[in-house]
Amino acid sequence: MPLTVVRTQTAEPRATNRRRPRPCAPLSLAEADVLRIVADTRTPVFVTVRAGGRRRYSYWRPLDSATGRGGCYVALPTAECDKLHAAGRITLGDPLTDPARTTYRVTAVRTPAGPARPVRARPRAA
Repeated sequence: MPLTVVRTQTAEPRATNRRRPRPCAPLSLAEADVLRIVADTRTPVFVTVRAGGRRRYSYWRPLDSATGRGGCYVALPTAECDKLHAAGRITLGDPLTDPARTTYRVTAVRTPAGPARPVRARPRAA
């Protein structure tokens, strides 16, 4: 049975008394770069929150054999990471706590796909 595309009929928002979803604000160049790093599943990003409340977002940069660079921790800009967290584009995982700090895994939020609508079978005339 071949699949068919069903387009939803949309009415004017005023007629249905619903609001349109707000578009996400455009990202700055620094925010887009941070989101690119966080979204890469091969690069685990963490945020460390110290007892005084200071936060540091960082990830491990592996050693690049071609350039000889890497093999160190790299800090991400805290202001941009906080903006992405406040906008709901990144989330924090379960806390790992020790006496001096708490560490969270940072992951990018995946936008959920819309619900799939089944094709309705229409009654056929005889």
